Amino acid sequence: MSLTRRTLLKGAGTLPLLAGSFGASALAQGASTPRAAGEMAPILFVHGNGDHAALWITTLWRMESNGVPRDRMLAINFTDPLARTDDKAEQANRSSTEDQRRELGEAVKELQRRTGASRIALVGNSRGGYSIRNYIKNGGGAEISHAVLSGVPNHGVYDWDDGPGSEFNGRGPFLRGLNEGDSEVTPGTAFLTLRSDGIDKFAQPDGRLVGKPGKPTGVTSDGPALKGATNLVLGALDHRETAFHPRAFREIYKFIAGREPSRIGIVPEAEVRLSGLVTGSPAGVVTNRPVSGALVEIYRVSAETGERAGGPIHSSQTGADGRWGPALVEPTWYLEIVLTSPGSSITHLYRSPFPRSSEIVHLRAARPLGSADAGAGAVVLMSRPRGYFGLPRDVVLIDGKEPADVKPGVPTDSVTTLRLPATEVSRPVVALFNQERIVARAWPASENRIAVAELTY
Repeated sequence: MSLTRRTLLKGAGTLPLLAGSFGASALAQGASTPRAAGEMAPILFVHGNGDHAALWITTLWRMESNGVPRDRMLAINFTDPLARTDDKAEQANRSSTEDQRRELGEAVKELQRRTGASRIALVGNSRGGYSIRNYIKNGGGAEISHAVLSGVPNHGVYDWDDGPGSEFNGRGPFLRGLNEGDSEVTPGTAFLTLRSDGIDKFAQPDGRLVGKPGKPTGVTSDGPALKGATNLVLGALDHRETAFHPRAFREIYKFIAGREPSRIGIVPEAEVRLSGLVTGSPAGVVTNRPVSGALVEIYRVSAETGERAGGPIHSSQTGADGRWGPALVEPTWYLEIVLTSPGSSITHLYRSPFPRSSEIVHLRAARPLGSADAGAGAVVLMSRPRGYFGLPRDVVLIDGKEPADVKPGVPTDSVTTLRLPATEVSRPVVALFNQERIVARAWPASENRIAVAELTY
């Protein structure tokens, strides 16, 4: 029987005090930490459509801060994270549901090999939950003790006759196959779904957010719930926050560990080592395929001005595996990460302090400068990978103003753009999201440079 508990969290999405981001070709793992949380099942984290392992960095840090050993957690990095338009039709640099099921199966076996565990837990966001359900139902259920599905459109983003080949169509063969029968979960695995209380962009009754305003989608905010699972409503969290918000962390930890976490905050390490993967976007399609010959430089910068405090504290060039690092930093340092990737804009990433180490600080070059940027002296982006900007829910300010390109209501935007005249190149730009504040510098667009204030929370 499905168990539903409605837990309202009004005004959620404002958070935290400490910062960060997280590869190898398919998997990522950090150094070993002492075991203190008992023999909790090892956990494999599964990202969503177009994303990568780095989105789980704050969740991993919170797990570590509760004594979960780093070597008992992995985050998969799907080679081609974007779904095909039609699941059965080949599409360059995009993946099918079968591609994802196969890669997830390989990751499960790898985590079992590393830990010696016969069963592990899977935690997924959005499309990642499809991979989890597909794997468990079609041959992997005996290996999975727990499955946590966060913001997963389990009954589709829409339920329509047109576009039946899309895996996101509740009327299509993929989801019909997963949802058939009296129970929508696989016996032997404990299932938990986490969903928003009405502001998940992919669980809306109107088709406006999928390009068909006024057309009923056939799904509601209850779409992520499954018959036979424990189904929780987290409150006013957006699509990504149902996985990456501290509120979601509490439920993920409690479900797998069988007890409340001892803390929600992140405990800093004295010495922080960072490394990751540089990936590319061939023909404009984001992938997690490694990029060789990319230069990664890291500078310590002022928290108040974004100015560099001397020369680079790290510099490395990627080889065929796309890996960069490791860089040794302190947990209080604000950083500028400069990515010079072949064929891409030179990207200046400004980041809050990294409180803990990570091997999945994955880097992708920012979008190319386009026609909308013509005439701008500098372009500065403010990006929130682990959630969306909610207006009026959140405080969202870039350069002292609420951005005009962030739509109010249901949170749908995770990037906002500021364009400055040539006379204002090199000046500081403050990006403020609730309690996280990053100061970036404006770099000349004429040199094919773009700055990004990338939020951690």
